[in-house]
Amino acid sequence: MTLRRRGEKATISIQEHMAIDVCPGPIRPIKQISDYFPRFPRGLPQDAALRTPAPPDAPARPAAASASSRSPSDGARDDDEDVDQLFGAYGSSPGPSPGPSPACPPAKPPEDEPDADGYESDDCTALGTLDFSLLYDQESNALHCTITKAKVPKLMFSRKGLKPMDHNGLADPYVKLHLLPGASKANKLRTKTLHNTLNPTWNETLTYYGITDEDMIRKTLRISVCDEDKFRHNEFIGETRVPLKKLKPNHTKTFSICLEKQLPVDKTEDKSLEERGRILISLKYSSQKQGLLVGIVRCAHLAAMDANGYSDPYVKTYLRPDVDKKSKHKTAVKKKTLNPEFNEQEFCYEIKHGDLAKKSLEVTVWDYDIGRSNDFIGGVVLGINAKGERLKHWFDCLKNKDKRIERWHTLTSELPGAVLSD
Repeated sequence: MTLRRRGEKATISIQEHMAIDVCPGPIRPIKQISDYFPRFPRGLPQDAALRTPAPPDAPARPAAASASSRSPSDGARDDDEDVDQLFGAYGSSPGPSPGPSPACPPAKPPEDEPDADGYESDDCTALGTLDFSLLYDQESNALHCTITKAKVPKLMFSRKGLKPMDHNGLADPYVKLHLLPGASKANKLRTKTLHNTLNPTWNETLTYYGITDEDMIRKTLRISVCDEDKFRHNEFIGETRVPLKKLKPNHTKTFSICLEKQLPVDKTEDKSLEERGRILISLKYSSQKQGLLVGIVRCAHLAAMDANGYSDPYVKTYLRPDVDKKSKHKTAVKKKTLNPEFNEQEFCYEIKHGDLAKKSLEVTVWDYDIGRSNDFIGGVVLGINAKGERLKHWFDCLKNKDKRIERWHTLTSELPGAVLSD
């Protein structure tokens, strides 16, 4: 016991204080966290059992027997049951639940609510739909894509049409096309921009020239809807992709497709096979002239090399191997265009028909620049070592003398064995 002087205020040590608080009375168990959840660790409370209706086939039980079944030892547990009665007496158990209490109105069933912007979470509703049609003209090697309109989704809550992108709740939409794989500025086409609308109608046809049967098997058309912004970068709204193998030649197919979020583009593609445009070449072996006639008809969707978004293209041809270095031919320069038409007189290479099997034709496209070196746009090689359409075109020329054969070919950014300088 602590001694104190006369007049000094009594003090209690922390040990004595804890003994006073803890020791008096019987020691009771500490509540567990499960006691605060309606799992009924000690069984259903008596009041809850009385409120729970009995099954129809169960025998009736006297209320007195139920009341007399409580023993004095249960009185010590009444306080522990208070929490259980509060949270679980009205039934969360698997059994049938009693009727609602007058103080607690029945909860309303949950309803589907629209998103904060007035759209459902489904991409079809949030991003809108697009109506368009595709036609592959096999004879002219052209793919026609007609962009009709952005269709109003059926399941909407407030706004309709495309997702609003501007501060005024509207958008300035346009559509652009790419061919995959090998997407680049060379094969991008786009519609005009329609301002301040969520329900644009274009009715505009975009055409890819030089599409071969091989392209129809392995290519996919990517159609993107974007919002034009004069002061910032254009914003992406949604896209869809159509494998060209789904199309039948010379048959128009109509689509109404939900726009999706932007999908990743495969970046593992060989950069040397990046498309830089298309070129239409004609070959003919003339028995009368005893030589190979090469015609450069036109180019389409060339890569833009100048700052103005265009190029000044011209074409050079070589017949390799060229020991005497006299096989070079060159077309005229076409100013400020990505789709030049040459249709010039055919270049003639005097050579025996039997020697053509050992030769290859190298065709390169260049951008003409004044005061500096010209820029290489793309090229293609036809010959015995080529593959696909390039090899087939060469063999068809050898097999069919005096017959002019035209084929479209894809320009690539690298040309094996070529000297990329002018």
